[in-house]
Amino acid sequence: MLSKLYVGNLSYQTNEEDLNRLFGQAGTVESVRIITDSTSGRSKGFGFVEMASEEEAQTAISMFNGYNFKDREMVVDKAKPKRTDGGGRSRDFKSSGGRRGGPKPRRTRYEEDFE
Repeated sequence: MLSKLYVGNLSYQTNEEDLNRLFGQAGTVESVRIITDSTSGRSKGFGFVEMASEEEAQTAISMFNGYNFKDREMVVDKAKPKRTDGGGRSRDFKSSGGRRGGPKPRRTRYEEDFE
């Protein structure tokens, strides 16, 4: 059964062939995908590697989590399923309302006279 790994903190110069060669040292690599910005095409500095088995994935985590590759200390862990709960901010980044924390603004004597 395939096992998908998250690979983070990648150098922006790292390509899929680099990861294929590197992770091939831990076992059979089924697929590699570096995530890129849809507008610029530049790497976002992370990607995913699918290993042929759970055992090979665990070997890759042991070998490469914290491994220095192209002057960056990689983060390698089991990939988590994509969130489907709609978490995070909305696309238009509008506030959902309400005040932020902190003390209430003080009213001046002048403002109180008009209420």
